Amino acid sequence: MTRRLWIMLLCGTLIVLITNGLRMTFGVFLRPVSLDLEIGRQTFGLVIASQTLLFGLFQPIAGMFADRYGSVKVIVMGAVFYATGLWLTSVSASAFDLYISLGLLVGLGLSGAAQVIVLGAVGKVVPPERRGVVFGTVIAAGSLGLFLLVPAVQGLIDDFGWRETLVLMAALVIVVPLLSTGLRVAPSGGGGPRQSIGEAVGEAKGHSGYLLLTAGFFVCGFHVTFIGTHFPAYLADNGVSPTYAAYALGVIGLCNIIGAYFFGAMGDRFQKKSVLTLIYFLRAVLMTVVLFAPINDVTALLFGAAMGMLWLGTVPLTSSIVAQIFGTRHFSMLFGVVFMSHQIGGFSGAWLGGYIYDATGSYDLMWMASVALGLVAAALHWPISDKPLARLKESAA
Repeated sequence: MTRRLWIMLLCGTLIVLITNGLRMTFGVFLRPVSLDLEIGRQTFGLVIASQTLLFGLFQPIAGMFADRYGSVKVIVMGAVFYATGLWLTSVSASAFDLYISLGLLVGLGLSGAAQVIVLGAVGKVVPPERRGVVFGTVIAAGSLGLFLLVPAVQGLIDDFGWRETLVLMAALVIVVPLLSTGLRVAPSGGGGPRQSIGEAVGEAKGHSGYLLLTAGFFVCGFHVTFIGTHFPAYLADNGVSPTYAAYALGVIGLCNIIGAYFFGAMGDRFQKKSVLTLIYFLRAVLMTVVLFAPINDVTALLFGAAMGMLWLGTVPLTSSIVAQIFGTRHFSMLFGVVFMSHQIGGFSGAWLGGYIYDATGSYDLMWMASVALGLVAAALHWPISDKPLARLKESAA
């Protein structure tokens, strides 16, 4: 843990705090934006789903450019798209405007300015035996942003309105390019012998553990995007005040600061795939409880605390497995592909949540689907082979 790595870690955590933290506030805009623009929850959910999908589809491309040309350029470009999208959202007058601004531009911005590119830069210099806890620290920063920014954004909406709040959010994103200068690292550094992009992709496609990991990460995206987008509205529908609903989402972020760091550290001590299996199983149990427990201010906060412990603890473990198996030379691209599956799951969770609610007037079917997918993900992760490839061992020797 050199001085250089500490500086990179500080800059990276601040970037993720801002970009991921702001992304998780979009759920508190569902009710005011839907009412003001006279659109249904399914429409707003589809906007967030489109953003999530574009975030994922462009992530491998952004990762490839980061591996080849360096993370800083990619993060700066992403921040420009992100800030522009937030500002244009503030002047939206229709659902189409939302698709272009909050959907397209913010989705493109996130692919360049969020955690995958930061993890790629930090992963090239962090010692392998510290990778889990360092990656967990970066992901925990996004949760700290969720804890700090969701209640703050809700307060700004209450005091100034949702349009003015989005302008202030865009101004905050402008700080990200300045922070990105602390992430300078030689492109294509780290992780074993030289290897072309085609060779790296072919190697990953033929690895069963990588395919299972990619399939399992779909479920993580489904869970967190459904909850992040629809949970405040779900609580409000059950009599919880908008303020407490925002607090519940913020508590998820607060507790995930602990959860992401804890499970990242557990991944340095135990098999990462086993810890992932446990997380997905516990998620299924928790969401089963939601179906039967009474919903009020207290239970909303308790669920937020419990879900927060399991929220993004999957990310440092999943990303560490990718680096552990394949090395870090093409890490941003390879993890970008896995993350794309996460975002396709997020698209499904955001859109399907709105569709089911508009069709049935309830989120019960979504909670049931989330429980089933949690059990499937636990089963997928158990047989994963996470041993480093032979070429990495030969390079080390």
